Amino acid sequence: MERREQAGRTRNERVLNCIYQNPNAIFKLICFPWAGGGSTYFAKWGQKIHDSLEVHSVRLAGRESRFEEPFASDMYQIVDEIVCALLPIIQDKPFAFFGHSMGSYIAFMTALYLKENHKLEPMHFFVSSTTPPHSKDRFQVPKSNELSEEELSRYLVDFGGTPQDCLDDKEFFQQYAPVLLADADIMRNYTFDAPSKAVISCDLTCFLGSDDIAKDMQAWKDITSGSLDVHVLPGDHFYLKEPANENFIKNYIAKCLELSSLTNC
Repeated sequence: MERREQAGRTRNERVLNCIYQNPNAIFKLICFPWAGGGSTYFAKWGQKIHDSLEVHSVRLAGRESRFEEPFASDMYQIVDEIVCALLPIIQDKPFAFFGHSMGSYIAFMTALYLKENHKLEPMHFFVSSTTPPHSKDRFQVPKSNELSEEELSRYLVDFGGTPQDCLDDKEFFQQYAPVLLADADIMRNYTFDAPSKAVISCDLTCFLGSDDIAKDMQAWKDITSGSLDVHVLPGDHFYLKEPANENFIKNYIAKCLELSSLTNC
């Protein structure tokens, strides 16, 4: 039994990165990174976020400590793995999801799976820089073999959040490009039809940059029977990397969850 529990913890820690554990937290915030992204950026949120929150960041196969594992083949494989890791840690406390770009789609499908199969749902869903999955304005991801090296570099900047000077490093480019391209394949093959009725019930908040590529944010209302709020902050698709914007988001999430818990009492 002890060995099985240890194996379970190892699996969960492989998929979910929680650098700053907070046993006294009231809520758990599960963060889902962008295409090509790792878990570290959001895991570090746990250091400077309200004491009521413990932050867990999703780590996908093929990157960071999972570098030697093969990339996931589709969205459903990703969601199955995340749900297995999540279930043991979301039973005891209310939880919320935050996803940026591709991470919002993974978070949404994870929320949908939890609701349909385990009758669990985040108390709030925060999406960032993501056109709704059923919107006609959703960006069409090109096939990797149709991209020139210059176009691929641009794609890495726009969707991977990678500074151009890093991409000028040939070795870095060769290491990083396969990760983003694997995620691009997931994005290209993922579809979600416009629902005839709401499929989740939690409140939903959208964040995006003033010069973002994300569009049609109001259409997120189609998927939830809860409320929808949209906040536009200065910047582009990676507006959240600006310290002022990052602090705004973290403070907003903490206040939002505290207010929600009071309302539901």
